[in-house]
Amino acid sequence: EALGADSFDLLLQTLDVGDWLEFAGSLMLTKRQEKTVAAGSWRMLAKSLRPLPDKWHGLQAVEERFRHRYLDSLTSPEVGARFRLRSRLISLIRSFLDHRGFLEVETPMLQPLAGGATAEPFMTHHQALGLDLYLRISEELYLKRWLIGGFPRVYSLAKNFRNEGIDVNHNPEFTMLEWYQAFSNAAEQKKQVEQLFRDLTKKLLGKTLLTYQGAEIDLGAKFKSLTYYELLQRQALITHPETATDEELLIKAKQLGVEVPPQTPRVKMLDLIYKKVCRPKLIQPTFITDYPVDYLPLAKRRSDNPNLVEAFQLVVGGLELVKAFSELNDPIDQRARFTKEDEARLAGDKEAQTTDEDFLEALEYGLPPAGGVGIGIDRLLMLLTDCANIREVIFFPLLRPK
Repeated sequence: EALGADSFDLLLQTLDVGDWLEFAGSLMLTKRQEKTVAAGSWRMLAKSLRPLPDKWHGLQAVEERFRHRYLDSLTSPEVGARFRLRSRLISLIRSFLDHRGFLEVETPMLQPLAGGATAEPFMTHHQALGLDLYLRISEELYLKRWLIGGFPRVYSLAKNFRNEGIDVNHNPEFTMLEWYQAFSNAAEQKKQVEQLFRDLTKKLLGKTLLTYQGAEIDLGAKFKSLTYYELLQRQALITHPETATDEELLIKAKQLGVEVPPQTPRVKMLDLIYKKVCRPKLIQPTFITDYPVDYLPLAKRRSDNPNLVEAFQLVVGGLELVKAFSELNDPIDQRARFTKEDEARLAGDKEAQTTDEDFLEALEYGLPPAGGVGIGIDRLLMLLTDCANIREVIFFPLLRPK
């Protein structure tokens, strides 16, 4: 009655689900004691020209959900809750590191050389400088410069970009957490990673037991640990992976149904076998340690075995979540490793790293012993929310145009 017949009729004729309306009036309680407004006037703030998806059924086609994430989150409470949890996850990570004396820092997104990871970069061009640049594939080499510059504990939560295929575990744009701690090493960082994972699951889920793709995973129990070669022996049945010849590995790969492109170096053959045969079987939290030196060109060699590096990866639910190592701070060894990477690149390996003279110069001024950690935030959220596709946890995943 307060609106008047004409205003009320206009409301009925024009109102659609999805419209944004403003009502003005006095506050009141209904007969059931619910707060509401005794509306004396109304006006349209934004008119919905397209019908919203049915609240009960939402968007049915998976790809349409990814293309129209705003509708997906609007009509699905589960999807909305997932991205609110993502925000809480990032806040808790910052709190964990801040309380341990780490400083959040930034690194350039446009870089003259794409370094710090084994990946193919995106290239762009700066007009004014006439300079080819690369989108960041990793923050590692710049975060190490922070250590050299007198900042002993640093971290960054940032976007990286890799020009690689898209699948359920990979999106070309993704979020990485990297931290570096001076006067530390891989062994100490294993303890810190395990503590972080326990803290996050307790605070986000209220427990350390979770279910991922039908398997119950216990993040409260002591994490298992296996060496890289032990894993290949147990799961891929390679008797002596550390000495197996290229021919032996090719035969084994064929037996296991692993496709190996021509001229694949030995270390990558092992990695292809590991990813196809071994990693999917690691459901409970498992640290994989002691990688061959060629596998991680930025990691410090083990003092008792220079053919291996002090490094680990953490796999949970078949997802590779963490890569970490004692940082290589010997500029002479680092140059030799870069030289080998250059040779691999000339032989056709597009993912091989490039010699970074500016970084080598920084190393020559002295990088303190350090332990570094990289964690894929999107994959971690996949684990915590029981999602099998990385696009479920990225609000705007990259898709092929219609």
